[in-house]
Amino acid sequence: MLSKLSSLLRVTAVRLSIIYTVIFGVLAIGIVFYMTGATVNVLREQYQASIDNEVTGLARIYRRGGVNQLIRTLDRRARAPGANLYVVTNPQGQIIAGNVPQMQRGIMRKIGWTKRAFRYQRFDDQSDTEHRAIARVLEVPNGMRILVGRDVSEYEDITKIVGGGFKLALGTMVALGLLTWFFVGRGALKRIDQVSKSSQRIMGGDKSERLPVTGSNDEFDRLSENLNTMLDQINHLDDGVKQMSDNIAHDLKTPITRLRNKAEEAFSLEKKPEEQQEKIADIIDDCDSIVKTFDALLMISRVESGSTVAKLEPLKASDILTDVYELYEALVEDDGKHLTIELSLPDNLMIKGNRELLSQAISNLIDNAIKYGGERISLVGTHASDTLEISVIDNGAGIQEEDRTRVVERFVRLDKSRNKSGNGLGLSLVKAICDIHKASLRLDDNQPGLIVSMKIPVMDQ
Repeated sequence: MLSKLSSLLRVTAVRLSIIYTVIFGVLAIGIVFYMTGATVNVLREQYQASIDNEVTGLARIYRRGGVNQLIRTLDRRARAPGANLYVVTNPQGQIIAGNVPQMQRGIMRKIGWTKRAFRYQRFDDQSDTEHRAIARVLEVPNGMRILVGRDVSEYEDITKIVGGGFKLALGTMVALGLLTWFFVGRGALKRIDQVSKSSQRIMGGDKSERLPVTGSNDEFDRLSENLNTMLDQINHLDDGVKQMSDNIAHDLKTPITRLRNKAEEAFSLEKKPEEQQEKIADIIDDCDSIVKTFDALLMISRVESGSTVAKLEPLKASDILTDVYELYEALVEDDGKHLTIELSLPDNLMIKGNRELLSQAISNLIDNAIKYGGERISLVGTHASDTLEISVIDNGAGIQEEDRTRVVERFVRLDKSRNKSGNGLGLSLVKAICDIHKASLRLDDNQPGLIVSMKIPVMDQ
């Protein structure tokens, strides 16, 4: 039981419930005491003002008619229904007139207001009920003392009613607080236990396990959804690492073996310096090709992992396309081909992206078109609703429809491209860059040739 309570108290929702209950309880106590005290003070001041007025009137009667007239007036008022308290005592302190046969001892000894409410009895009181009152005592010149008072049972009853209501409200609040702690805490513990069990299965190697989502869209669901997205991303990266390792082992085995054979060949040509120099130059070219392959793999890994290289910022779409076109125009002409650019874009069209990565993706597409396409290459930029479409179009042999989904995988090279330089990573990098920019990559037939398009979301204007 204690361990269960301890577990509940560690739940944030339960601790917040306790804190809120305590705060509301303290505020409720303060408000009740303030309202009760204010009400009692107002009634007491009214009673005192009433007594002061009556004492002032009695003083005028005493000045006009003397003691006898004063006593007759007090006697008459004492018999009236709902009368105030009236007591007249002789110099020895004995009650000689009034409507109070007995009261708390020592009240008549001090002139002025009583410090606190005192006990008294009435002539017509048939029960043992104890009455309480406040009063003012004054002394006349012949030594007699007169008490004029007011029963305070009314505001004491108010205090009791308010106190009872406060106890009921406080008890209800505590009960509801306990119920809230129990149900909220138990629900929170259940959700935490589910998350804990799922986490243990994930740590045990079950990559398909995900944190529970109830559909309530509360903070637990939002946390689980974010963590599940993170787990999906981790699995995706893990699969990518495994795939990359397998591809490296498979696709780089041949060039490294060829590199070793060339090195042995060069070693055997020690007496033929010119042939040896040619072999060494071939070895250097092969090493550069392998280095480029690893650079491309590292770039893909950095992009897919969302590293700082993929920091996105507002970019002007036309500037990116124009810069790439100006860079490649001369290179394409040197290769005996022709590159054109067609832009159908608003001048202020903005996208959120990384200039270096987008330029790299477009450059890869143009490089592929130069290597495998025809004589004419077009760089086209169009805008439709909320999307920027960047296309690289050639009039070459194109790619068969069944191969179009496969060529974006790492190290995939079609048979007809085996005799040309490359590592099969160009379109893989383009695909990774598209994923970072939440863009889509599509390959279509140009009849003849190939259309490779990237559709990138544009920023709100």
